[in-house]
Amino acid sequence: MNAIKAAACFASLAGLVIPGAARGQPSGAAETSYLPVAVKESAATIRGRMEAARPGLMRRQMALLGDRYDLGDRPAAGATMSRGKPVQGGVRVKLPAGTTWEALGAMAPAEVRAKGLFPPGFMPLPHPNHPEGGMVFPRFHIDEIRRQEGRDLTRYDLDFDLPDHFLPEFPAPIYLTTRPDLGDVSRGRVVTLENYFELFNGVLNPKQLEGLRLLVTPFPQQQFNATEDRRSAGPSRGVTCFDCHANGHTNGATHLAPDVRPQSHRHRIETPTLRGAHVQRLFGSQRALRSIEDFTEFEQGGAYFDGDHVIAAKKGVNHLDRPTQVSFMAEFQELLDFPPAPKLGIDGKLDPREASPEELRGQDVFFGKARCAICHAPPYYTDNLMHNLKTERFFEPRVINGHAAVGDGPIKTFPLRGIKDTPPYLHDGRLLTLDDTVEFFNLILELGLTDPEKRDLVAFMRQL
Repeated sequence: MNAIKAAACFASLAGLVIPGAARGQPSGAAETSYLPVAVKESAATIRGRMEAARPGLMRRQMALLGDRYDLGDRPAAGATMSRGKPVQGGVRVKLPAGTTWEALGAMAPAEVRAKGLFPPGFMPLPHPNHPEGGMVFPRFHIDEIRRQEGRDLTRYDLDFDLPDHFLPEFPAPIYLTTRPDLGDVSRGRVVTLENYFELFNGVLNPKQLEGLRLLVTPFPQQQFNATEDRRSAGPSRGVTCFDCHANGHTNGATHLAPDVRPQSHRHRIETPTLRGAHVQRLFGSQRALRSIEDFTEFEQGGAYFDGDHVIAAKKGVNHLDRPTQVSFMAEFQELLDFPPAPKLGIDGKLDPREASPEELRGQDVFFGKARCAICHAPPYYTDNLMHNLKTERFFEPRVINGHAAVGDGPIKTFPLRGIKDTPPYLHDGRLLTLDDTVEFFNLILELGLTDPEKRDLVAFMRQL
């Protein structure tokens, strides 16, 4: 049996869709770096086939989430996001039968791997339909954009997978570095092409206002365009930057990183916030783009089309002008500030007159035993570098719902300022709560934290 047939056989046994077939390539075709340009099916035929497969795909994905996590709606006492949405509490990752977090934390990585005890919820999280990929939006965002603009961001082939209570608040507040006196300049509204001028005229300068207009203007994207292999029911004007980075923050929308092939090895990406772009020097969780201008230009020219410039030309790629459009968009993004943190001093550390004993103990753990500050340095809690956690030390490579889980590679250090506003966590959203995040790093970094130290650490991070 040759390698191609062996791969197809494995995919069949695992209940997977062969990536080539999902993209319109002949069954059994070798992997290619390119997406098919000349699609042989009509839009109606593709839609009928994929709509029929949708219920089974979503059952499989939701079963995976149910096996990994406790998905119940249980807010943490007294913890809310900036506009009042409850913060989910507790460790939601399920442990393998017969073990405890304490016992797991005492094991060496090789022992965890040999015994198959790495919690499934710590494994890379696949896209709702990994062989297909593409942007997927939460229902609350789809409904609001349809109400305001009449654009439909519904995909006929799949739904968003994570429950709303694990996602950022919507609409998110907008804080500007230039106008801290205004507080939330969104006035509790989702900023779109319909209202951006009303909300920001007189607040921004003309370049920034034009940059914001471009950020809320729809342009063609891989799944939302006018061609036959779109994933919207009708021809689409496309998506906007703020369809994922809603209000310059995030709504939890998911995608696949465009930086690797084959399709099975692409990483799921949960949309990161744009807050604090002015203090960051790397952009994109794994692409390591070097400026907000690079990020802005790359997103519409590359990431919108899965990193394939050939298919982008067919679908109507919008090439931004660097000296004007890109710089104007970047100038607005550079204004997006972190949310207020009233217990922090100007050095980014807790004011002992304002913080609770639990929070102060958590700060000591953060800068001491947990070694968090090695990467997450104050005042913004990032070192602006990339780090490889080498999570593959803990598990055997495997295929999970079409995703080849072989490791995460280098990941950028996200700022922790405002972290309670940005669930879920890690680049692919596999960690639903801050409690999950502490357990993950306690195991990965072999920290040996006690249960009280873990609780105190979470209490501290909620104040950042």
